Amino acid sequence: MSDLIPHVIDGEEVESASGARFDTVDPWTRSTYAEVALGGADEADRAVTAARRAFDEGPWPRMGAAERGALIHRLADLIGEHADELARADTRDMGKPITDARTKDVPRTAQNFRFFADHARLSAGDVFPMDTGHHAYSLFQPAGVVAAIAPWNFPLMLESWKVAPALAWGNTVVLKPAEDTPASATILARLALEAGLPPGVLNVVHGYGPDSAGAALTEHRGVDRVTFTGESGTGRIIARAAGANLTPVSLELGGKGANLVFDDAAIDNAIDWSIKAVFTNAGQVCLAGSRLYVQRGVLDEFVSRFVTAAEKLVVGDPTDPATQLGPLASEEHFIKVRGHLEGIPAGARVLTGGPPGDDSWVIRPTVVLDAPLDSRIVREEVFGPVVTVHPFDTEAEAVASANDTSYGLNAMVFTENLSRAHRVSAALNAGTVWVNCFFVRDLRAPFGGVGDSGIGREGGTFSREFFTEPKAVVMQI
Repeated sequence: MSDLIPHVIDGEEVESASGARFDTVDPWTRSTYAEVALGGADEADRAVTAARRAFDEGPWPRMGAAERGALIHRLADLIGEHADELARADTRDMGKPITDARTKDVPRTAQNFRFFADHARLSAGDVFPMDTGHHAYSLFQPAGVVAAIAPWNFPLMLESWKVAPALAWGNTVVLKPAEDTPASATILARLALEAGLPPGVLNVVHGYGPDSAGAALTEHRGVDRVTFTGESGTGRIIARAAGANLTPVSLELGGKGANLVFDDAAIDNAIDWSIKAVFTNAGQVCLAGSRLYVQRGVLDEFVSRFVTAAEKLVVGDPTDPATQLGPLASEEHFIKVRGHLEGIPAGARVLTGGPPGDDSWVIRPTVVLDAPLDSRIVREEVFGPVVTVHPFDTEAEAVASANDTSYGLNAMVFTENLSRAHRVSAALNAGTVWVNCFFVRDLRAPFGGVGDSGIGREGGTFSREFFTEPKAVVMQI
């Protein structure tokens, strides 16, 4: 067993005051590989106190954006230099294929820090000329202490999506990674200190949610912002806890993305992106296109080729550079996804995949045709490598089916008809619509969802609005 994975509080690596620890498990070997400091209310309070002192008394929020940005760029440099270590941490923690972690997640993490450092430096305030002999303008000042609660499916990358804008705008942060994926957060905190961020600016506390570090952070009166990515039910609990203190929250929650393939789509392109949309990261993606609607004129051809492509994916050891799909992240999550597959209703046809036949936590790419539209596998977020396929005849039918969900995070449209692309994109109830592609991001654009997919938007000026307190200044001339 390796060394303890500690908290990082006020610039120091520490154990919990109680000495409590919990095991972290490699989902491929299904064995414990390390112990993690188990934080609770005491550790949350210590971290918030450190972050508050660093904010109220320290230099971080008082630096100019260029000075802060230079330190954040140094952190991005260090992330690149430690790419192998960070990639191995996420692969070992949640079974992510090492090639994806090394070539996608780590570079994207560094890019997030660089983007928000530059965005804060280049952002402009508003000026409001007045006819009354006065002059008004806006300031965007840091909000204070941010509690950032990150998920386990893209540990490092989604941690950076929260931490980077919060730091760039001068806030201090207490990060609680998911209990299943603690390692990369501690490495990130070490690198932040090495980059020159003052102690207390970025703190990491490990632990669980209810009755543990997560709940203590969301309920803490010293926290000025709570940002959370995760399951919709947990988001509701966090919103209630933060609401007691009127703490603003940003919630990026679950999804049940619709993927609409029209008969005029470029089929090769649609299949390539649709495979990525549902099987990347073993389907453990809130943006997954897990409801696939195909116009009847191309249904047979599309489904046949889609199944063939799914069966060609390399499934296995995530440390093998050739692997494209590894195990699910934990035993608890594996049992949940397996339950969905064992409960596929009568009449639905499993074209490939299905319930696993061994004792690993691997589920092969699964394609289900003709599942009833009111069945659990169609209505609920499976969060695994599982897609349901449904035919449609008309554009109106496709839009109605896509919108028939409590979620609204994202959708995809495949068509070569420009008018249809604009028309359908506008009609879909989703925070992001990708046309003829998937997961292509511009960090200036709003990101978030409607309904059970969350509250608020992040990215560019939308992150600025959340992580700052906009102030109006009015002067008599």
